[in-house]
Amino acid sequence: MSSTRSASGYDLTRLADDTIARLAEALTPEERHVVLHQGTERPFCGVFLDNKKTGVYVCRLCGLPLFRSDAKFDSGTGWPSFFQPFDKDHVAFIRDVSHGMMRTEIRCRRCDGHLGHVFDDGPPPTGERYCLNSVSLDFVDDGQPLELRGA
Repeated sequence: MSSTRSASGYDLTRLADDTIARLAEALTPEERHVVLHQGTERPFCGVFLDNKKTGVYVCRLCGLPLFRSDAKFDSGTGWPSFFQPFDKDHVAFIRDVSHGMMRTEIRCRRCDGHLGHVFDDGPPPTGERYCLNSVSLDFVDDGQPLELRGA
């Protein structure tokens, strides 16, 4: 399997299915439902909704950096929201026509874990609102190392 690097230098080589299965063993049933089966956590209950710490939000499954805390904003929707990703290469965009709507699903580029959806009603400078499930994320405080899992 050849290695693919993001613009920010991270290895985006797709993890093997057996590696994903091994990493998923650490997930709770709710995390498994959301991350592996495109579920959605209930609004206003996620652990990162009101997180004000400085750092980086990473993929819960593989640790790929996804969003910086300085791109987070209060959208009032009940889910953590960001106006831009850590690196656009780290997010896969998939057309989603489920539930009678046309949306764009976002997934982790490295492990294909479901993150949430992106909408075009966000604040400047991008006008985008990346609406995330807290259970799809982990948080790394500023100054702590960003470490990929499953490598």
